[in-house]
Amino acid sequence: MTFILSIFWGMTAMAQDAFWIQLEANATLAQGETVTRDYDARLDDVNGFRLGASGWYATVLGPFTEDEATARLTSLLALGTIPRDAYVSDGAAYAQQFWPVGANTLATRDAEGPQTDGDAGTEDDTQTSVIAEPEPEPEPEETRGEALASERTLDREQREALQIALQFDGYYTAAIDGAIGPGTRNAMAQWQTAKGYEATGVLTTRQRAELLGDYEAVFDSLGLASITDAGIEIIIPTAMVSFDHYEAPFAHYEGDEGVRVVLISQSGGQSTLYGLYDILQSLEVVPPEGERQRLESDFTIEGANSQITSYTHAAIVDGAVKGYMLIWPVGDEKRRNIALDAMKDSFTSVGGVVLDDNAGLDEAMQSVDLVSGLEIRRADRARTGFYVGGEGAVLTTADAVAGCGQISLDESYPAQVVATDSALGLALLQPEQTLAPLAVATLSTDEPRIQSDLAVAGFSFGGRLSSATLTYGKLADIKGLDGEDTMFRLDLAAQDGDAGGPLINANGAVLGMLQSDATNANRQFPDEVSFAAKASALAEFLTTNGIEARTGGDSMSTLTPHALATQAADMSVLVSCWE
Repeated sequence: MTFILSIFWGMTAMAQDAFWIQLEANATLAQGETVTRDYDARLDDVNGFRLGASGWYATVLGPFTEDEATARLTSLLALGTIPRDAYVSDGAAYAQQFWPVGANTLATRDAEGPQTDGDAGTEDDTQTSVIAEPEPEPEPEETRGEALASERTLDREQREALQIALQFDGYYTAAIDGAIGPGTRNAMAQWQTAKGYEATGVLTTRQRAELLGDYEAVFDSLGLASITDAGIEIIIPTAMVSFDHYEAPFAHYEGDEGVRVVLISQSGGQSTLYGLYDILQSLEVVPPEGERQRLESDFTIEGANSQITSYTHAAIVDGAVKGYMLIWPVGDEKRRNIALDAMKDSFTSVGGVVLDDNAGLDEAMQSVDLVSGLEIRRADRARTGFYVGGEGAVLTTADAVAGCGQISLDESYPAQVVATDSALGLALLQPEQTLAPLAVATLSTDEPRIQSDLAVAGFSFGGRLSSATLTYGKLADIKGLDGEDTMFRLDLAAQDGDAGGPLINANGAVLGMLQSDATNANRQFPDEVSFAAKASALAEFLTTNGIEARTGGDSMSTLTPHALATQAADMSVLVSCWE
């Protein structure tokens, strides 16, 4: 009994020996952590404890002896570095420690025991050593009845907030009405199961705080705030992006996580709007897969691929074209949807103010691959084709369209492969909509002479030039190297982009189609050696597949060089392949 009492009195003496300087107290843990972190950056011996009776959170300095605490308090007050109402505390009200994270200073101080001037290592000292007190047990969770009772105190707005948070997490799908019915109960139970709680269908006070806290944390990470720029007022995720530069008609806002906001501001009317609609769809940040809607006074473009999703909206307002674009990396749809909804709801024109046409011109990086700072989308492969039917049928090389996920003509019109001939390397394309070509090929019925002049019309540089160009050469042989009657051998230095282009004579008649190097993939030829499938073989292929080709011969009149180039360009078409 005497030994137990000696331990008890030893513990009491140790508790009394630990004194603290209490700086301030805050009602919530978040406030307590913020304040304590600030003090910790400026002072030594900073700790934080929950005040057991009140539930508040105290920021303190210590532990000290009582004399040390008094002296330190006096010194810090004189320096003006702590609040004037700070005071010395014996720490009796301090419970669970929240700062530093994971620390337990109360138990450590008790275990060390009081510091005395007496001899150390005596038997009595050993007998009065104290084992550290365990941390306080967390407060017990509310029972279902207690949770229901606390839930009844919520007003309509608070109940709606719970439904919104559950809906955001994907558990609640009904209307936001503030009525806690079966649908809301089921959503609560699903949330509890996902979080590892007992699925009672009634959230406790602590669980409600966690649900709403997680939801609010998402908004905090976005930093949604209103900005006014280029004659536009709009809410954007300012924690994700910040202003980067102007390149008319765009104001660019960019960030480190792949999020981009682009404001659109340009003087003009419907023609400007429609031109912008066409240009935007050629950009890398506007994937071709997605819905498009163009009306008389506005348009919306949505796009998505394996890396990004984008949303673009522009409208004629206040005598100008104004709008916005949001580009977001895939895999973060929840935050993206919140940001996009905020932008949609807040987008407003500020009078007739528009971005100056020269804005950012001096700083803009000049590149044919950029439109006002936005990268143009380039196809994986670009070759040449030519019109062989009045409604837009196109003949090209099979290599141009092999393995393509999407095919377009002149980067504007989607097309499909309807027939191929692997031996001749031919492919017949049909556009998804009826087209009206400026010119349709006339296939020659005459055999040209060896060493006669000819030319190939093609997009030699993969579409970097807006029109096909002519590459001149001569007919080297009326047969292939292996004696093929369906092929010409040419003395002509062609580029990859020319493959599939029409081979024409001085009359503008099509002698054949330039083959791709892939047709002779097992052989390496000099640069000036090329091959073409003969017009007779092309005509047979087209007839087999329901196309009646136009035919002609030497009776056609000779064209001037300018007229020949114009006719060749009018019948040629850029064939683009996206794998």
